[in-house]
Amino acid sequence: MAAPRAEPGGMDRDAVAAIGTERVDWRFKGLPSAVAGLTIADVAGRGLNLFRDGFLGPLLVLDGPAVEHNLTTMATWCAARGVALAPHGKTTMAPQLFARQLDHGAWAVTAATASQLRVYRAFGVQRIVFANQLVDPAALRWLAAELERDPGLEFCCWVDSEQGVALMDRTLREAGATRPVDVLVELGADGGRTGARDLATATGVARAARCSPVLRLVGTGGYEGTLAGGNTPDALATITGYLARLRELTIGLARDGLFDAAPQVIVSAGGSAYFDLVADALTAPWPDGLTVFPVLRSGAYITHDDGSYRTVSPLGAEPRITGTPPLRPALRVWAQVISRPEAGLALLTAGKRDVPYDLDLPEPQLLRTGATVTALTGCRITALNDQHAHLAVGPGADPAVGDWVGLGISHPCTAFDKWPLIPMVGPDGETVTDLIRTYF
Repeated sequence: MAAPRAEPGGMDRDAVAAIGTERVDWRFKGLPSAVAGLTIADVAGRGLNLFRDGFLGPLLVLDGPAVEHNLTTMATWCAARGVALAPHGKTTMAPQLFARQLDHGAWAVTAATASQLRVYRAFGVQRIVFANQLVDPAALRWLAAELERDPGLEFCCWVDSEQGVALMDRTLREAGATRPVDVLVELGADGGRTGARDLATATGVARAARCSPVLRLVGTGGYEGTLAGGNTPDALATITGYLARLRELTIGLARDGLFDAAPQVIVSAGGSAYFDLVADALTAPWPDGLTVFPVLRSGAYITHDDGSYRTVSPLGAEPRITGTPPLRPALRVWAQVISRPEAGLALLTAGKRDVPYDLDLPEPQLLRTGATVTALTGCRITALNDQHAHLAVGPGADPAVGDWVGLGISHPCTAFDKWPLIPMVGPDGETVTDLIRTYF
């Protein structure tokens, strides 16, 4: 990956297609008992209805048209801004969705753990950005063997300490690595996640990496998403200040001749909350002689949400980007009303094992009574138990036992991990058009 190529990344499409040959059984919650023993592809092709064909609640579903809208919107915007997109696959851990992201021009797929790497490679992902430190000896030995086995594999990871560089150097040498591992110096910030906390430390890390014969310093990277919250002027200033320091680091390392010879230096940042500011920073003019290959790693855009990202995304409810359609929420959980034990309270069949709750509680949006779906207003989820949601019923709403409530969710990264097989539905919101397999 020392000489970045702009064409989209690849993966093993036969391996992706083989997902459809897996048999549906008791492991996949929510699926109708009548389809047990059929393959995923067989079930996906039957055009089943969520409410008439025996699906069990609660059930997480993907809105197919919204997913396609988001894929197209982000791809078009990135192309117009001149940035490569390496979406974070940990959001979905769904190779079928990785393939669609690559079909829409994604340059690579980003990972965060060694276990995720093994999933990616099982499906032949050919260009991987590992947005984390990789210091586990077992993982490094596996990586060295994988790079040796597949000359077409392109891989890079972060380094943020001289200790980490030394550990990587020693382990890769002991493993007899024949291909150097490409690394980016990660710049962090006080109170953030990983990453060198100041430019001097980051420069020391770069010098250590530059001296290793089994590492190749190809760029800089970081993550801005946890450094601020919301769209306030102070929050946006915090993000732009961090990105200015990332630029300063990159320019300094290039001036000192620390990057291994390459036509372009990779500079990567960008979660799903501030990718507009990242694009502004990474595509601003660089000094003469420094050619930068800017890489965004946004992942949650593929489904967006009805909570956290709706609030902070530059293509959310209060967009900071003009001329581009906003992203659309593409995840919904359907849960049934199972109890109305007291006035103003309904209990639903969805709890902490079914929906994300780390950032916001689910948002009640739709009520399905019989075959009729209407907007559900004046209600809110006040608490979650393991398998129950507490719905506070407001004036004018009267969900009955047996009705279905459609819930919008916040933070897709903690939604997909709860569902090994997810129905994707068509424009009517009920007809299944595909089944998406996840691997957490």
